[in-house]
Amino acid sequence: MSKELYGTSHKISLEEAKHIYEEGTEKILIGTGQTGFVKLSEEAENFTEKKCGVELFPTPWAIERWNELEGRITAMFHITC
Repeated sequence: MSKELYGTSHKISLEEAKHIYEEGTEKILIGTGQTGFVKLSEEAENFTEKKCGVELFPTPWAIERWNELEGRITAMFHITC
C-alpha cells in the first residue's frame, strides 16, 4: 500500500496504521529498519497518537523495547533494510 501511495515502502500509510491497530491496544511499537528509514505518514501519526500512542525505534532497539514493555502492545518490525 505505501509503495503505491508514496513510491516507497518506508512510509506507513493511514490504512496500514489502521490495520495494525486493535481495539484496546495501549501502544504501537514500530521497528523502523536497521538504520531507521521507516516513518509514519502525517495521517498515520495523527491516528496512532489519538488512539494509543506510538514508539518508533530502529528495529534492533525496537526488539529490545518490545521485551521490556508490558500491557497490550501491538508491534510492527521492518526487517528488509
